Amino acid sequence: MEKNYDCENFKSGMRLRLDYNNMMSEFVGAHGIDKKDFDGISAKLENAGKAMNDKRQKGLMDWRNLPHNQDEVIEEILSYVAQKKDEIEAFVVLGIGGSALGPMAVQQALNHPFYNELPLEKRNGPKFYIADNVDPERLNYLFEIIDVNKCLFNVISKSGSTSETMSQFMIIKDLLEKTLGKEKAKGHIVCTTDAVNGNLIKIANEEGYKTFIIPSGVGGRFSQLTPVGLLPAAFCGIDIKGLLKGAAFMDEQCNEENVFKNPAFTYAALNYLAMKNGKNICVMMPYCDRLKYISDWYVQLWAESLGKKIDNAGNIVNIGPTPIKALGVTDQHAQVQLFAEGPFDKLVVFIGVDNFHEEMDIPAIYSDIPSLGFLGGETHSKLIKTEQMATEYALLKSGKMNMTITLNEVNAFTLGQLLYFFEVATGFMGELMNINAFDQPGVEEGKNATYAMFGRPGYEEKRNELQARPNKKDEYVV
Repeated sequence: MEKNYDCENFKSGMRLRLDYNNMMSEFVGAHGIDKKDFDGISAKLENAGKAMNDKRQKGLMDWRNLPHNQDEVIEEILSYVAQKKDEIEAFVVLGIGGSALGPMAVQQALNHPFYNELPLEKRNGPKFYIADNVDPERLNYLFEIIDVNKCLFNVISKSGSTSETMSQFMIIKDLLEKTLGKEKAKGHIVCTTDAVNGNLIKIANEEGYKTFIIPSGVGGRFSQLTPVGLLPAAFCGIDIKGLLKGAAFMDEQCNEENVFKNPAFTYAALNYLAMKNGKNICVMMPYCDRLKYISDWYVQLWAESLGKKIDNAGNIVNIGPTPIKALGVTDQHAQVQLFAEGPFDKLVVFIGVDNFHEEMDIPAIYSDIPSLGFLGGETHSKLIKTEQMATEYALLKSGKMNMTITLNEVNAFTLGQLLYFFEVATGFMGELMNINAFDQPGVEEGKNATYAMFGRPGYEEKRNELQARPNKKDEYVV
């Protein structure tokens, strides 16, 4: 049954909460943030807010309009899914970076964790796979478990020159045409790309492939709320209207000029002050398996957007917070020792959930063994939430910064909020740091080097540069 996303009671009950008590010095001591620290950057906060608004008005942040301007896109996606869904056994994403991490995070969050293992009648759609690497073993092994002739392959590349994705596409196209013939093969390929520019749109038009468009002003890591993420989600039965409604609700909150009433601005300001105070590592630690891959998505969003050599004034700054991922409670037995007793160079962001979709009761047995008996009669939801609070307390006691984002439950609406929250926070953080959060020159350097080494035309100068690099010395190889 479709939820009433416009109901104020529903929206209020599903509102994301940000608790940053444990970022403040009155809780964690000398390594925390003082209220006066916000006063010290008040002008910077005001200017960053104005810049965010100005850029949006000038069409320089098209991703901020995605929750509001895609009614026709949604209908086209849903119509295409209805047409193709029963014809295929598997939907396979060929993409990398945000084109893979976003769909992966949403699938893990909103569908059964063992989705592909479910029988067809219990799944919401075809099996779902993501081919996001060019390790030669990976694609070969994928071919062992799928019938390529019964799959729909979603090629996602805005430029159509992404070496990893396009090499996979070339392999798939060749296989399909050899077994099905060119005419039938094109029904097994759908492209998500730019409307005008790049190789993929030209190929799609020439070959007759179905296409969905990535808006020109939306970069890869901000593209989950475009067909990049919405098409795969829809094929797997995910409520894509709910995702956008949740994002739109968060956008209402992120239009608030007062930083301390704007959750995304508050989050960025806290991260900025922490970074200025030497806490340059941000740990993303959800206490919910459904949100496990949100950390992976966040790592790309935060790192690729904010790790920059040059600031907006052209100065060399080599700046950027380092995001790392963890999972509660799993990493209580791995990384938390470092977080609690290691250096004061981190802040930890917990993501908690009030209500889980399923419950697991712990039998009331072993009452004669005190170290086990206390668990009897309790539940796993109580245990995981208690362990989250216990880890939060351990960090508090050690004087380590931490804050908590809480969702009422994990559903399309709350997930849409969370994705959009982090995107706006990233943009605001970029303004505070005075860097361009929407380019990735460090990534481009690696791409260009790859093109040059493969002899791509137009990269001769880069190839000469590579050939002139110092020869390695055997004495430094053990």
